[in-house]
Amino acid sequence: MRELGHERFHLVGHDRGSLVALRLALDHPGAVERLVLIDCLPVSEHLRRAGPAFATSWWHWFFFAQPDIPERVINADPAAWYGAKANPETMGAENHAELMAAVADPDVVRSMLEDYRAGLTVDRTHEEADRAAGRQVAAPLRVLWSLRDDLEELYGDPLTIWRAWADDLDGFGIDSGHHVAEENPEDLVHALVGHLRPSTPGP
Repeated sequence: MRELGHERFHLVGHDRGSLVALRLALDHPGAVERLVLIDCLPVSEHLRRAGPAFATSWWHWFFFAQPDIPERVINADPAAWYGAKANPETMGAENHAELMAAVADPDVVRSMLEDYRAGLTVDRTHEEADRAAGRQVAAPLRVLWSLRDDLEELYGDPLTIWRAWADDLDGFGIDSGHHVAEENPEDLVHALVGHLRPSTPGP
């Protein structure tokens, strides 16, 4: 962002991107002006609450963290592995083609898996250090979640958990499955603009 000429900026992340955004906001509080995290809890909070329901729904976290085995399984037929959840009608044909080309590259697959491996190791360790030190997100934080995904089902109101991480906090659910940008872009944009430009008049 500094190379692009931005010392301070708004930041929005979804799912794994939210974890990157959270880390940046905690490590560089002076850089993030306002923050939105979508379909996300800190990794350490997920792991602290991991029970049978979490393990059943999110088993891939633990499978992806294994050394070498996931690469061998996924690269045997990446189109079959990723294709089941990739809908070209929802994503758009061009986006779908780009995804399928990416997952056919073993280096891309390994990179995605390394993100999960980091989540269960260094990311978790850093978050636990943050909590022990009382470190919080300094920027005003809006947390959004998909009402037809399982975050609320697993944990109840996500804001209850996020209150330990931010004092200036609000949030709500959006009527969508996990792919909220594709499934309900209008409500998502309204939620983003309402937080990132709080003085903007409503529709």
